[in-house]
Parts: sequence; structure tokens; C-alpha cells
Amino acid sequence: MDQNTVVEVCDARSRETWRPGDAWLGGGTYLFSEPQPHIRRLVDLSRTGWQPLRVTAEGDLEIAATCTIAELSRFPGKCRWAAGPLFEQCCRAFLASWKIWNMATVGGNLCNALPAGPMISLTAALDGVCTLRAQTGAVRTLPVADFVTGAGRNVLETGELLRSVRLPAAALARRTAFRQASLYGLGRSGALLIGTLDPADGSFALTVTAATVRPIRLWFPLLPDARRLSAALDEAAGEASYFDDIHGLPVWRRHMTYTFAEEIRRELGRDTGEAGR
Repeated sequence: MDQNTVVEVCDARSRETWRPGDAWLGGGTYLFSEPQPHIRRLVDLSRTGWQPLRVTAEGDLEIAATCTIAELSRFPGKCRWAAGPLFEQCCRAFLASWKIWNMATVGGNLCNALPAGPMISLTAALDGVCTLRAQTGAVRTLPVADFVTGAGRNVLETGELLRSVRLPAAALARRTAFRQASLYGLGRSGALLIGTLDPADGSFALTVTAATVRPIRLWFPLLPDARRLSAALDEAAGEASYFDDIHGLPVWRRHMTYTFAEEIRRELGRDTGEAGR
């Protein structure tokens, strides 16, 4: 879609003063999908030269905000991690064409903060930490689970930029279980849950996305029994937490959340002998 209110496109490397009507331009797949009458200038990130994916000396994975879904899907390094299958599962949750895959960015998906954003699901489930850069150059970090505050809402301040997301090596070493539901065969996710089990200490985490307006993450020092997991969901996600739109009513999203949570608990508990508790 043409954005006929835009009068200028500038290079992000020029570090020009931020002004009202400015917007960051990454892949643009959302930005050009509907009218954006408030935007007057686009600050283009495509020439920043940020390395899309980088494994640090500590074994963490740093994902640049400009990394595309296609680049993430093709990354060969993911095969070395126990959590590797989760990358492709979340990429496929886009249910998008190859054109979108080659333009849409990880950072854009996070910043849009849509409940069904599968990059939010992936990075929140693997303890992702966002690096944010202000116009002054000041840098702050916070967990992905705290970056998204509601449907279409995040913590970014005026002119602030999501630079990257870092996934710690310990999270990449965890076993994972993935569940997704949509009302339609090629529809937007109505519920997407990810469970992880740490082989080092036996801790279990459950991340709920798509069903809720923001990511909900539960952590247990050991695999919980069914009653304890259900009680934790009751406490963390009240009725107001479940999203309501044409892709699913809150009562259905809640039902799928509890169903998937128990399926994930049982799947990850098979090797521990605790799945039936």
C-alpha cells in the first residue's frame, strides 16, 4: 500500500534528529499493509549492516532486529542446539509467503507486539533479552516477556530502537515442546504455547502467547504436576488476559491454553518418568 503522507526517507546511519511523524523502517511488511496517516518520514534500517545472526564467545545467539525470517530459518547453527527445532516451528507459524519471509524482520514482529507474533513466542520462550537504544545513545536491556505490554503495545519510548535480541546458551540447550492452534487452516494463531525443560537442573518453563494479550511465562524448579500447573495458569492469566478478536473468542483461547499446557507437561515429562502425575 502506498503511504501518501510520507514525504521523506532517510538513512538510519545518518543519525538525524528524531521528530514527530518519524518511524523506523525495517522490512516494512506491516508498515505498508495498512494506512499510516501519522507517518511523515521513514528512517530506513536496511543499510545498517548489522550481522543478522551471531553466536557470541559465551555461546549465546544474538539476533539483529533487521534479521529476516528467512535468514533465521536458514541459519545452520540452530541444528547444534536442543532447542533448534523451535526456530523452524515458530517461523512456520507465520503462515506467510516466501516474499514475506524474505522481508519481514524479527525486530518488526516484536515491535508490532501482536499477540500472535511468533518471534515473540520464540524469543520469550528462550529467555530472550532485548537491547534498546535511545536517541541519546543510551542503551538498556530487558526480557522479551517484559518488552511486550499488551496487544499492539510495547515499552519503546519516542525514537527508541530495538537493536537486537540475545538468546542465552543455557536456554538454547533446553528440550522444547510446541503447540499451536488456529481457527482456520491458514489462519492467525489463536493460541501458541512453548514448554522448555532444562537438562541441567530439571527446571520447567511454560510460555503462553497468541491466546493472551501479552506473553505469560511460568517457571518451576521441577516439572509440576497437572494440578499445580493449572493453578499457576489460573493465577497468572485471569479472564481479562485472553485476547478477543475474529481469530478466536477468549473462552476458546483459554480452553486451548489449558489443553496445550497439559500436553506439553506430559510430553516433556516422558523422559523423567513424571508425565502421568
